[in-house]
Amino acid sequence: MSWLIRLRWAEIVGQASTILVVRLLFGISVPMGELSIVVGIGLASNLLLELRGERPLEEWQVAAVMALDVALLTALLFLTGGPLNPFGFLYLVQIALATVLLHQAWTWALVGLSFLCFGLLLVGHRTLPISDQTRMYGMWVALLVASAFIVSFLRRIMTALAEREHELAEARNLTARQEKLASLATMAAGAAHELSTPLGTVALVAKELERALEKIGSVELAADARLIREQVGRCRAILDQMAGGAGAAGESIETRTVDAILDDALTGARVQPPVTREVAADVATAELRLPPRAVSQALRSLITNAQDASPPETPVIVRAARDRDRLRIEIEDRGPGMEPEILARLGEPFFTTKQPGRGMGLGVFLARAVIESVGGTLKIGSTIGLGTRVIVTVPKQIVVSSGSS
Repeated sequence: MSWLIRLRWAEIVGQASTILVVRLLFGISVPMGELSIVVGIGLASNLLLELRGERPLEEWQVAAVMALDVALLTALLFLTGGPLNPFGFLYLVQIALATVLLHQAWTWALVGLSFLCFGLLLVGHRTLPISDQTRMYGMWVALLVASAFIVSFLRRIMTALAEREHELAEARNLTARQEKLASLATMAAGAAHELSTPLGTVALVAKELERALEKIGSVELAADARLIREQVGRCRAILDQMAGGAGAAGESIETRTVDAILDDALTGARVQPPVTREVAADVATAELRLPPRAVSQALRSLITNAQDASPPETPVIVRAARDRDRLRIEIEDRGPGMEPEILARLGEPFFTTKQPGRGMGLGVFLARAVIESVGGTLKIGSTIGLGTRVIVTVPKQIVVSSGSS
């Protein structure tokens, strides 16, 4: 409806300008008083539509507005030459708009109204003393005006449809990721339940075996038993990550500061490469309401990935700042970067660029799912030879306060 209102403003300005040009520039005698009343009716009706604000109109109301425009156009043509007025082209503008905005029945009704109104002009109208050459120039201008209105409006419609398709595609992708996440959580819960007892047994036996081998002085075999126990612990950690990191569902919402969230995210982080925090004081004390464990684990996974990609002694930078109505967290490394083909697949479940045994390809997938579950976004940019930057944004509705916020 906002587009239609803007289009009507353009029509009103165009009508008033055309009347003034015809009267003042070409010196053609037109009934200024009656024409002013017709243009004024259009102006008043559009002001009423503006005063409605964002409240939507019913379809019959939109059809009524467009029918009024047909009637006003007919009145203008009646006063300025009837069917001989070249601006009769503008009936096509209303029909084109009706085709886009209204259902079939209303569109055909508007077509019928336009046909009837133009037929009435054939029966009676006021003639204007203009030459054939002037009329031909008028037809030329009228074709330009009608074409401009139609193309401008339809291009807006096409742009809006393209944006809507993009939003629908993003929504479908989000739904697909959430479904994968639910499947992963179910699988992880089942695996954790089924494997907890045998893994516990293996860990216990490996520990006893390690002690026995240490007593008899078999250092190498004791080291192997210790390795078995460590790998069992790693299996448990992976299951915990798959189940616990599978999203924020089930975790209570708590209030935490940005500093506390980052502290939790950096708990257990490696010493090398170092992690450098760049957080302004007012941002550090900003309070968020979110599932803290899930979000901290998501950030920890992203920071660990950045450390894996960075050369030794080259710091990973973690920044937090306000971005208009959002909280923005950036995690930047100075690694080798990624090719566009790899970057496009990053975040798919079980897709990883790490060496075998270094990762399962779940970190980015789970982090994205957690961030999106609280209404945020996760974007990744990478440049070959310069590194990778992960940008996490949190919407303002979960930002509680920061002193002056």
